[in-house]
Amino acid sequence: MNGRSWKIVLVASLVLNVFLVGAIVGGAYQWFAARGAAAPVLAQQHALRFAAQTLPAERQKAFADSLKNGRREGRQYAREGREGRREVLRLLAAPQFDRAALDAALARTRDADSHLRAQVEGSVADFAATLSPEERVRFADSLKLRGQWREPQPAAKAGKPENPASSESSGD
Repeated sequence: MNGRSWKIVLVASLVLNVFLVGAIVGGAYQWFAARGAAAPVLAQQHALRFAAQTLPAERQKAFADSLKNGRREGRQYAREGREGRREVLRLLAAPQFDRAALDAALARTRDADSHLRAQVEGSVADFAATLSPEERVRFADSLKLRGQWREPQPAAKAGKPENPASSESSGD
């Protein structure tokens, strides 16, 4: 090999090494960035299935089973609700707007959704009936953070003045 071919091999090796080092550094950055981002997600578990986290493990399993059974029994209502929402969207996109058909589809969807919600709420109530008073208090506190009973988090009032019209009557 002459001097020119050595220079080409050296430059090619240098370029390859730069790409490899960049890939390793980029992969390490992604690894640590993704691990740090997963922690807040765990802290934001608002689904109803996480409401029993403050209870012992066997109670958590019983609650998960209770929810599964409630949802399994309400599967038909969930299907009807999905079909109803599709029907509502189809009616809204139709060339001729039929208000009566839309109202009927909305009513069917609302009815299916309320039946499903009643089914799930019934399974939560059945589970709560099996808890001791202390466990029920912890469960209720957990429900304030999760599921459809979740209470809104208090907004930080960072220097925002209160709106006097919202807290006082405007008449004399």
